[in-house]
Amino acid sequence: MYFSKKLSNFTNITHCFFSKKGGVSKGIYDSLNCGFGSSDNKRNIKDNLSLVSEKIGINKNNLFLMNQTHSSKVVVIDESNINVQRVDADALITKIKNIAISVLTADCVPVLIYEKKNNIVACVHAGWKGAISGIIENTLNQIIKMNKNNNIYVAIGPCIGLKNYEIDKKFYNKFIRKDRMNEIFFSSTKNDKFLFDLRKYINFKITKFDVNDVENIELDTYEENEKFFSFRRSRKLGEKDYGRCISTIGIKDI
Repeated sequence: MYFSKKLSNFTNITHCFFSKKGGVSKGIYDSLNCGFGSSDNKRNIKDNLSLVSEKIGINKNNLFLMNQTHSSKVVVIDESNINVQRVDADALITKIKNIAISVLTADCVPVLIYEKKNNIVACVHAGWKGAISGIIENTLNQIIKMNKNNNIYVAIGPCIGLKNYEIDKKFYNKFIRKDRMNEIFFSSTKNDKFLFDLRKYINFKITKFDVNDVENIELDTYEENEKFFSFRRSRKLGEKDYGRCISTIGIKDI
């Protein structure tokens, strides 16, 4: 379990970037796999989500997940959709107390957000596809739309690190066509390959906004084999599937 120092200062919210430890799943999903998109036993996943709910002090029926599609879609959880526990989105926002909104990752970037003045929380699944298409901007713009007078804190969780994120020229060109300035997020290697700094790219997106504080939990999901699931590591090892770590945030009723 990993926590933001800044977010931990606020007693009215609960949050956590969970590692892959402390669950009931076996084999390649050992042990806190929270991803229904995996081929893990669904009972084990449900039990793992119950353990997560217990750890953060939320009823298991109040833990909201997303059907993540690497999109730029943001959904606000309010009274109109409070009974839908899993929505199609890559970011969730809410002001409702005693629920937790969650993001699943296995190399992508989990982002947790707290807007202090209006008591709003958000979670974001930021892979490269969502990031380049505007998931960060859409989320922060939606928070600002809800109330322009705000005080935003952002915590960026464990994700794949620069030295382990090798990509090809085609990938590189997608970003350069989007904006020539994006070349600062790449380091060239041999054979027309590049290393991509996804964390740096996400941080850059956030700097476009008036965010009070940004905190990074600098852990590499690919490298930290004992702590995190990793899509790229699993693929390199020839594994047929991989688990997903969960990161979550919610507002307490105090």
